[in-house]
Amino acid sequence: MRHLLRDATRVRRYSDVRAYTSQGPSRLEILASEQDPAVSEAFSEVDYRRTVTLLEHFYNVVLTDCGTGLMHSAMKGVLDVADSLLIVSSASIDGARSASATLDWLDAHGYRDLVSRSVAVINYVRRSSGNVDLDRVSDHFAARCRAVVRLPFDPHLEEGAEIELDKLAGSTRAALLELAATVADDFGRAGSRVRRPVIPR
Repeated sequence: MRHLLRDATRVRRYSDVRAYTSQGPSRLEILASEQDPAVSEAFSEVDYRRTVTLLEHFYNVVLTDCGTGLMHSAMKGVLDVADSLLIVSSASIDGARSASATLDWLDAHGYRDLVSRSVAVINYVRRSSGNVDLDRVSDHFAARCRAVVRLPFDPHLEEGAEIELDKLAGSTRAALLELAATVADDFGRAGSRVRRPVIPR
């Protein structure tokens, strides 16, 4: 990302952007952040906004993987320009509490509308959810989010390595397709939304 920002004035065509991204077999393009935590932490809200503004000239959809970095300095920029959020919870009580706490934080910091447009994903990271009543968990998130999608356990995802779509179980591919369609359902509304302005620092 830093290299793209450094050279932003020279980026005029899609082929220019491709010099900074990698592309997998699915044609998903990735613009990687820094691996060094110190350098990554220095990536600011304004840096993120500048990056997204540049990318939107060449891509119809931009996805940002925030990990668990809700308090990262760039997160205000991420949230202010986001059209939708995916809130991921493991199929466990702890996971549901953590995801719910994220929604609480967003509500408390002025992002209630974004919470109402979010999609909750219940990710089965184990073969069994034990005694957890996942219907109740789904109902809890359905009351706060636009939709809830369950992602079944998949041995290939459990590996934690690069994902190869043809190695996923049919049920997993179907759930991911449902998730993509659910996110896309909100594209029309997102396109008419007024974004919060950039405030240089």
